[in-house]
Amino acid sequence: MIFAVCGGDERLARLARLLTGDGHRVRLSALEGAPAVEGARICSAAEAVTGADCVVLPMPALSPRGLLNAPLSAEPHCAGELLAAAHEGQVFCAGMVTEELRAMAGGCGIRLFDYGRRGEFEAVNSVATAEGAIALLLRETDRTIWGRRIIICGHGRITRALAPRLRALGAGVCVTSRTPGELAWTRAEGFEAADTRSLAGCLSGADIVINTVPALILTAARLAELPEDALVLDLASRPGGTDFEAARAFGLRAVHAPGLPGKWSPETAAEAIRAAVYNILEEVRQ
Repeated sequence: MIFAVCGGDERLARLARLLTGDGHRVRLSALEGAPAVEGARICSAAEAVTGADCVVLPMPALSPRGLLNAPLSAEPHCAGELLAAAHEGQVFCAGMVTEELRAMAGGCGIRLFDYGRRGEFEAVNSVATAEGAIALLLRETDRTIWGRRIIICGHGRITRALAPRLRALGAGVCVTSRTPGELAWTRAEGFEAADTRSLAGCLSGADIVINTVPALILTAARLAELPEDALVLDLASRPGGTDFEAARAFGLRAVHAPGLPGKWSPETAAEAIRAAVYNILEEVRQ
């Protein structure tokens, strides 16, 4: 098969190597800053997409400015370049697909699939994110995780991977969530539970606060409750869920760290993307 791998970070660079290793022909675009991939051909966006059996885009596919997410490229790239070169019915696979991109693809007759929503990808990505978060905590603090009080905002997949790992390291973990069902599951799993919608008073005494919610949760009022030596780690996609300006004003350490798998375990992340893309293609063929 012919794959076009366009944009992205170290995850897609590693994916290209995996695909060539599987015997596929690979064309690269907007990845000129990545290490050379033996057997892959570097092309323009139009050359990469034209005639490809599958076009793989990064996670997230678009930057906050609506351009192709291409941190390893020296030049900005418009997603429209890729779509304009596509043929009707061509398969595109991307992560964290926005409504904007879906509408653009639909207008071109492209079959667009979100590998970021595939269960086989989500499971591995959550573990990779959890391990990356733990690595960051150890780097950013001068104390052990053992004995620390940690509050995790949000009861999604990342939290389900992260909370038990932190507890296994000896931390006291509180998980916040929004619905009665999620609160019940949090308690059933043996964690302290708090309601995300009413966090007033919950953060005082916390050593570490980890946010996974892609909405403003950690406002100035909430951050004011934290001890001055507390650490805030925000894992949510840009712009995150923390008032970082307020955190600086309070003298708090606040780290925004989306996309941890691409930084800490890109090989595992690439393998997860490959598995999801292969499964998508198999389903398309059926």
